Amino acid sequence: MDLKLDGKTALITGASMGIGEHISRTLAAEGVHLHLTARSVGKLEALKARIAETSNVSVTLHPLDLTADGAADQLANATKGIDILVNNAGAIPSGDLWDVDEAAWRKGFDLKVFGYINMCRRFYKKMKDAGGGVIINIIGNGGEVLDRDYIAGASGNISLMGFTRALGGYALDDNMRVVGINPGPVNTDRIFTMLKKWAEKDLGDADRYQELADGYPLGRPAHCHEISDLVAFLASYRAGYTTGTVFTVDGGISARTSIV
Repeated sequence: MDLKLDGKTALITGASMGIGEHISRTLAAEGVHLHLTARSVGKLEALKARIAETSNVSVTLHPLDLTADGAADQLANATKGIDILVNNAGAIPSGDLWDVDEAAWRKGFDLKVFGYINMCRRFYKKMKDAGGGVIINIIGNGGEVLDRDYIAGASGNISLMGFTRALGGYALDDNMRVVGINPGPVNTDRIFTMLKKWAEKDLGDADRYQELADGYPLGRPAHCHEISDLVAFLASYRAGYTTGTVFTVDGGISARTSIV
């Protein structure tokens, strides 16, 4: 299937590892030129080198802390011709109401919730004025499964789901589209860190984390490409009538009403 993405330009936040890295590599394979941002210079440079081995696209790096004042403006001023914005930076800590203190709660919201909002505020208008584009918010199925042991994430993700739907509802009027993706557990370091934390709390032994992973559909987390391939499709003209909606990719976990 030709997605006709060749020659497009994407800005991806949180690009240096995990889902963000796979999104970067998937879009590069489709011929998309990349602007990549994350805090780690070394990881960004390593990713750029890997992409150069397999794809003939330009890759521009923007090492940046998106919680810093004016970070979204700085990125907007440093980039032009962005057709696709993928908001992916940030991870809200797991734990119940007493596990996640106010400082950790605010830090998670500053990067993910307000980070996405600030990026959309700055780039939606810029992309609209340039003729249109697509914004894809990587959120998380914690907004579908309201688990007390992921209460900060549930609160943040459901907020971003509402934000995505509200912003995307009339976006086609501006030749824009805004969509979201709710990954469930994905085969990255982060999910195994969370599983070990839950295993320590619930089973008394962090090394028993695989017992929790065995309860996932197919006995595994999602493969990263099962998220990044959807990003590529949603970014393409083939999804041209899709906006103001959020796609949950969690193997049916949210339909089972259990995050583990």
